Amino acid sequence: MSNQAPAALILGGTGRTGSLLAANLTRAGIATRTASRHGADVRFDWDDRATHAGALSGVDRLYLVTPVLRVDYAAQVADFLDLAETAGVRHVTFLSTYNADQAPRGIDIAAVERGLAARRSLTHAVLRPAWVMQNFTDDHLPVIDGAITAPSGGGTEAFVDAADIAAVAARTLLDPVAHAGAQYTLTGPQALTFSEVADTIASVSGRPVAYNDIDPEAWIGGALAAGVPADYAVMLRWLTGAIIAGNGSVPTGDIEQVTGRPATAFLTFAQRNARAWTLAAT
Repeated sequence: MSNQAPAALILGGTGRTGSLLAANLTRAGIATRTASRHGADVRFDWDDRATHAGALSGVDRLYLVTPVLRVDYAAQVADFLDLAETAGVRHVTFLSTYNADQAPRGIDIAAVERGLAARRSLTHAVLRPAWVMQNFTDDHLPVIDGAITAPSGGGTEAFVDAADIAAVAARTLLDPVAHAGAQYTLTGPQALTFSEVADTIASVSGRPVAYNDIDPEAWIGGALAAGVPADYAVMLRWLTGAIIAGNGSVPTGDIEQVTGRPATAFLTFAQRNARAWTLAAT
């Protein structure tokens, strides 16, 4: 790294991991700049190149979050990383996804990983998280009319707490050299079915919660009708298809390896967030 005082740019800085990461780094004494289209320290829009240089000014490390609800973005990210290198960024921690190397053609997540690895003036770390637990407390997989509705075919997923992702990201950004070239697969400590998730939510909220295992194409069609871009269907089909096929995420020890503490169990997360479901019922 350079001799300048360390400073981090956090893309997606108002998001689920970015906001928590910013707080972690600030507590550790690292100058931190959040970036997003709205509500962050600086405005950043992937589609507005005029916002890029200012966001990068004076930072030497970057938390990279690719454009949301898109699958075609590798060239756009490469151009941004060119600018980042010129601006003095020397480390990138990339928020990828579980089994990114198995993504189907047309999803650029693996291409971004390869592009990072090819850059010789940057160190990098790759985070490959499972589905996040927060999906069940926001509008991704909410409890509606007493049920969680998503396709799974009875398969399991080792859901991970966004706070654990942020904790690992913080370690990689605080000590880039120690994590240079690392690839961490971030999961919770248990692989759970969606029915088990529903049962856990019911137990902490005191209200009945069922699980509706919907046909995957019907679920994807509903997402598109709700405004998800049509080309994102391939991503939804891949993510849900992995669980249905029995290839959902499985527990790893990477969170404990990096942070020194075990990954958060879903029950612990649910107890911490019980109000999200009790309030929704009123």
